[in-house]
Amino acid sequence: MLRRLRISNLVLIEDAELELHPGLNAITGETGAGKTILASAFGLLLGARGDRTLIGAAGDEAYVEAEFDTAPDELLGALADLRPEGEDVPVLARRVFADGRTRAYAWGRAAAREDVAAAAEALIAMSGQFEQRRLARPAYLLELLDRYAGVETDEARASWRRAQAARRRHEALTEDASAAEARMAELRALAEDTDGLEPDREDDLRAQRERLRHVTELAAGAAGGAAALAPDDGEGASDLIATAERALQPVEHLAPELQAAGDVLRQAELQLRETASELRGFLASLDAEPGRLEQVEGELDRLADLRRRFRAETLAELIERGDAARAELAELDGGRNPAEAAAAELEAAERDLARVHGQLTVARTAAADGLAAAVAVELAGLGLGDGEFRVEMEPREPPGPSGADEAVFLIRPNAGLPFAPVSETASGGELSRIALALAAVAGGETLVFDEIDAGVGGTTAHAVADTLRRLAEHAQVVTITHLPPIASAADRHFRVEKAVGDPTRTHIEPLDEPQRGDELERMLGGAEFLATLERR
Repeated sequence: MLRRLRISNLVLIEDAELELHPGLNAITGETGAGKTILASAFGLLLGARGDRTLIGAAGDEAYVEAEFDTAPDELLGALADLRPEGEDVPVLARRVFADGRTRAYAWGRAAAREDVAAAAEALIAMSGQFEQRRLARPAYLLELLDRYAGVETDEARASWRRAQAARRRHEALTEDASAAEARMAELRALAEDTDGLEPDREDDLRAQRERLRHVTELAAGAAGGAAALAPDDGEGASDLIATAERALQPVEHLAPELQAAGDVLRQAELQLRETASELRGFLASLDAEPGRLEQVEGELDRLADLRRRFRAETLAELIERGDAARAELAELDGGRNPAEAAAAELEAAERDLARVHGQLTVARTAAADGLAAAVAVELAGLGLGDGEFRVEMEPREPPGPSGADEAVFLIRPNAGLPFAPVSETASGGELSRIALALAAVAGGETLVFDEIDAGVGGTTAHAVADTLRRLAEHAQVVTITHLPPIASAADRHFRVEKAVGDPTRTHIEPLDEPQRGDELERMLGGAEFLATLERR
């Protein structure tokens, strides 16, 4: 989930930090107070273009940062290589400069905007223009169907990679003699360059790099600790304990308690002196490696270059391919026909891939009607016509890592109109409600709704609030709203309001229960308006 959202000098928001609830978070405020700035903050993280108009009056740049709960490397994509050692919490950010340029960051390290946006989109689903973009992507629609069906694609992806590798080997051996010669050269290089590599070597090197990058802090800490325990000049902790022990020694025989205290002091002095010696040994080891950081960086670069060169996603995959290369070379030395072996391997790999893809197709086809029916019920409750919704399965050509299928989501917002893809037929508010219906049925991650209440009121507003409440039981939801039923359903409520006497600054604050009651009263029309209703 999204733990914190930090905003600095973004339009009217000078400085804000939102600690978000794992359930339903509502953001409300007067029209013009700056609620849409929050949507802009999420948009920047998701890759929206930045310009100087986003920069507030408090400085010459704007900054947005999101801190998430733990996330696996596959969700972070290309950013996974930037993850600091031992850091499980993803931190993504965008900065907008006065000239309109922007920079993207992961854990404070500069990163490509596209990579940060891809990681953010894997962790946050935002309605509006971003939902339109997601719903236009066949891969995302298939992911929703798989999530609803409980389908896992790990086996299909592994089978697809094996088939691709087998196809490359077969093509290299059958195209022509020069290709076969190049294939042999690649096998020998792969076998030689991966000889002796261990699967955890890259992780060990990254750990060493982190240690060496902080050698100054490590040295200062160890030196300070050693000096405090047993300095070269003056008294340290061990000397003070020795003084205490000497004071007790002449009288220890007079009382068992004093003897026990003396034993503790003698043991403590010994341990402290040993610890001081270990700290000094640690300092010496740091001094003995002046060029080690450069060596570690060089070896990491070499391993990364090997992975790129031999088209391996991980070091473990590279080592596995190296083992396969050595086995193939051994077979060649034994007189086995490499082209025939490659053809047999390709046939087996494609047969296995067809089997896995077939299983996926059966599971998806069986789930498509159920997903469509469940979404239709949600849409009808959310005020989208009769909620007519279809999920159609089509073959994907060529098949990919996630299978041989494509899912098409179709909607008919008004009776008499033809069914059409949801990304082409729905307005911003309708897209938000479609996204809500899909998430309520298929689940989701962190979902941000900006236009969920567009054109909504009356009983539909209560239906939207109820759906959001149900969704928030198994996903994190952030909604920017002006509807009291939605705000009243929130687990955490934030209010956006302009600073008193300064229209250029906006505050965002979490509300306690009394403040929340005041805000809901304001959203309902204020005390005076409610009083007139009571008089009627």
